[in-house]
Amino acid sequence: MKLIVAIIQPHRLEEVKASLNDAGVHLMTVSQVLGCGRQKGHTEIYRGVKEVGNLLRKVRLEIAVNEDFVEPTIDAIINGARTGNIGNGKIFVLDLPECIRIGTGERGSKAVG
Repeated sequence: MKLIVAIIQPHRLEEVKASLNDAGVHLMTVSQVLGCGRQKGHTEIYRGVKEVGNLLRKVRLEIAVNEDFVEPTIDAIINGARTGNIGNGKIFVLDLPECIRIGTGERGSKAVG
């Protein structure tokens, strides 16, 4: 099992969700976060408001997947998030040693989905 964490541009969330859906990945957690990368002082317009500074609005996706879904999930995120400009985001793949579904007590790959 793996935990895939992706930091993407907020305006690309719907495209990423559609791409993940096409890849058969439907379970995810989405959070709004602030962060900076190589963009540094990049000026960005988000929902009509110009933002200047080194902490920009981003979206963090957390997706737990079984081994068979790791590459399709990564490819789907890249396809949905890539704009060709700097600041498209990052994907981190972490080992997930355990997953427990609270409602049923299932563990491991069955609990992931």
